Parts: sequence; C-alpha cells; structure tokens
Amino acid sequence: MILMNDICLKNLQLVLYTLIGFVCISAPISAHHSAEMFNRDEIITLIGTVKEFRYINPHSWLIVDIENDDGTTTTWGFEGEGPQDMIHGGVRKGDLPPGAKITITGNPMRDGRPAALWQTIIKEDGTLLNWRTPGRD
Repeated sequence: MILMNDICLKNLQLVLYTLIGFVCISAPISAHHSAEMFNRDEIITLIGTVKEFRYINPHSWLIVDIENDDGTTTTWGFEGEGPQDMIHGGVRKGDLPPGAKITITGNPMRDGRPAALWQTIIKEDGTLLNWRTPGRD
C-alpha cells in the first residue's frame, strides 16, 4: 500500500535532484561567459601582423605577432565573439589573412599575459573592423 508520505518524499526527491542538476549545469555556463580575466578599465593599442584568425565557436581568436621595442616578437591572442556575431558586425574570416598589418585595440589580461579582449581593428588600408556594430551584408 502506497502512503501519502511516500508520494511526497518521491516528489521532494525529484525536485531536489532537478535543482541540483540545474546548479551543476548553470555554474560552468556562468563561468564560461565571465570576462573577469580581462581588465575592462584599460585599453591597449598595438600594431602587428596577423598570424592566424581562428574564426570558430564559441569565441574567435585573432593571433597577432607584435614587434617589441627591442626587436623581439611577442605573439598575442585577441578574443572575439563567434562567427555569427562577427558576420553580424561585418567581419569575415577573409578580412584578416595571415600577413595582414593591423592596429588593434583591446582590454588586456589582468595577469599580464599577452592576450586581450578584442575591441577594434584598423587594417593597413584604413578599414575599421568592429564586430560590435552592424556591418555590411
């Protein structure tokens, strides 16, 4: 014979397991979309040469060689959004081929590593690439 308390206990267990599942799933998603690693209060501007444009989901990466004052080269990574947002902002994979000379602005990493959150790019011909604004169709 099933008692009313057994039914309530099973429903309570189901609710608790569902809540635990949501917490386990939402924590990594929230952490993934955090930009805390970037210093949003600082903007850097660097001049360099495109090494590679990783036009991928969930975030694109532009790899750029920056020549230092002492003649050495540091490879920087600039994080942008995925292709869908890039396309909406008018940035196509072919816009940044290896060897292209660019001036790029971004929010640098808080820990000083050579990486930043991509803000804008000015190509050698003066074309502005800003994936945050609606671009060409």
